[in-house]
Amino acid sequence: MTKLELLLEEIVTANRILAREGVVDSFGHVSARHPDNPQRFLLSRARAPDCIEIGDIMEFSLDGTAVNAGGRAPYLERFIHGGIYEVRPDVHSVVHNHSPSVIPFGVTGGKLKPLLHMCANIGHEVPIWDSHDKFGDTALLVDSVAMGRDLARTLGAGRTTLMRGHGATILGPTVRQAVFISVYLELNAKLQMQAMAMGDIKFLTAGEVDKIMARTGPYSINRAWENWC
Repeated sequence: MTKLELLLEEIVTANRILAREGVVDSFGHVSARHPDNPQRFLLSRARAPDCIEIGDIMEFSLDGTAVNAGGRAPYLERFIHGGIYEVRPDVHSVVHNHSPSVIPFGVTGGKLKPLLHMCANIGHEVPIWDSHDKFGDTALLVDSVAMGRDLARTLGAGRTTLMRGHGATILGPTVRQAVFISVYLELNAKLQMQAMAMGDIKFLTAGEVDKIMARTGPYSINRAWENWC
């Protein structure tokens, strides 16, 4: 198989995994930077993640224009993906989801921070992007290039951001790592809410987070991927 064919298979699998793990439901999406053209990305047509097939995957330019639509309707929020790929050459996969346990942290201002070693890859803490700050009253959907770029600025050099009243966006150097971080972001949010009910939390230290992130490589990520498959 070519690099492109393998990547298309991974995008389909990633959508199915996130659906089975409860990170996406009827909504949410996974993209990957095109392996042969860094100015393009691959993303399904607008369809529930657990139903996606290879024939649903479309190619887009970074401004969200479909290269090969063929009558297929794209996701409205494809601008999330294009905005991030435009400013982060290190990123090769983006996940957007409405992961249920992260939502309270996006609307209360409570900092979502890693407390379990497996969750360290979410980063030292997760910033919150509020569409209202720059765009006023909207439907909370990232439906323009300008909104996608603004979201990308909030991410900075990080891997995760919450979206107030909406969900989360996660990125990684590979599809598998973006899926890995997405699953553990949801888990960390759930565990943090449970721990908050018990008392003060001793979060991972900055040094611990750095060391765990540095040693999280293909061994760990592929082991999790195989299990989820």
